[in-house]
Amino acid sequence: MLIAVKPFRTLIFAFTLAALGCHAQTSPQTVPPGAGDASGKLSPELTRRVEVLIRSRASIPPGYVIQIGSRTRSDVPGFDKISVSFLADGKSSKPAEFLLSTDGNTLAQFSKFDISKDPKLLVSGDGRPSRGGPANAPVLIVGFDDLECPYCAKMHEQLFPALTERYKDQIHIVYRDFPLDQHPWAMRAAIDTNCVGAHSPMGYWNLVDYIHAHAAELGGTDKSLAKANETLDTLARDEGKKQNLNAESLNACLAKQDDTAIKASIKLGESLGVDSTPALFINGEKVEGAQPLEDVYRMIDSALIASGQTPPPPPTPIQAQPQTPPATKPGN
Repeated sequence: MLIAVKPFRTLIFAFTLAALGCHAQTSPQTVPPGAGDASGKLSPELTRRVEVLIRSRASIPPGYVIQIGSRTRSDVPGFDKISVSFLADGKSSKPAEFLLSTDGNTLAQFSKFDISKDPKLLVSGDGRPSRGGPANAPVLIVGFDDLECPYCAKMHEQLFPALTERYKDQIHIVYRDFPLDQHPWAMRAAIDTNCVGAHSPMGYWNLVDYIHAHAAELGGTDKSLAKANETLDTLARDEGKKQNLNAESLNACLAKQDDTAIKASIKLGESLGVDSTPALFINGEKVEGAQPLEDVYRMIDSALIASGQTPPPPPTPIQAQPQTPPATKPGN
């Protein structure tokens, strides 16, 4: 089997954004003495220098044949491209691309990323019950949530009240479902809250608030899954009554337990690199786990500034009141 080439940690070449955006060179290519011929084929001496460096830096075994292609023009001034493949047991690897300076003295490898798209569009809040400002608020916060996750419950209790109080209509908050396999009733909780949320955003958030606050109690002292599921269905029906939802439609949704939308949400999260909860995306910037509130404020403030908005002033720290020392009693 072919092995993967290790990245050249010591050969990472830093380029400015301007350089990355440059077009191909238009001036005639000059091949320095010993660097190769006019066709771009490397000289035997230069080929060996490239091969020895790659073999040593990437720990390529002696049994692997390194095949180095001709140099071609790149988008980076002063560098050409060369393609390198690895051959073993009659099989060839996928070519790896390197940069070779036109004077033949520097080999480099770097990753190029597309930043042309607005990160806010990475994950959408469309079709989900929301809190905070309108859908066109400058900052979209999408949380991947597991209703049986104690860390999610803590974040839900502490973070979101503080955010909505501080930022008001500047943020639009939605949850997407990401129930984990190790939490037995999390999937049912996601389905039940969505059954209510399909017709009442307020009912959805009331349920989410309650379940996160009382998750430890569901299932009773014996942690019965059947009891937890029964309680979740009862909570959904009770909330449906408060929101004047059609009882027949709601009961049908609860009985069906259709997990299609939940699985689609899980798949979306996985495509974004989510593998644990809680996970937030603040205008596309990923935040995993419980983070200090000040760090989340900083990220939201940065997103607001990038959107041309002014963040609210920093919260005024609470000053500790000096305490009067106790009176000294006679004899002390």
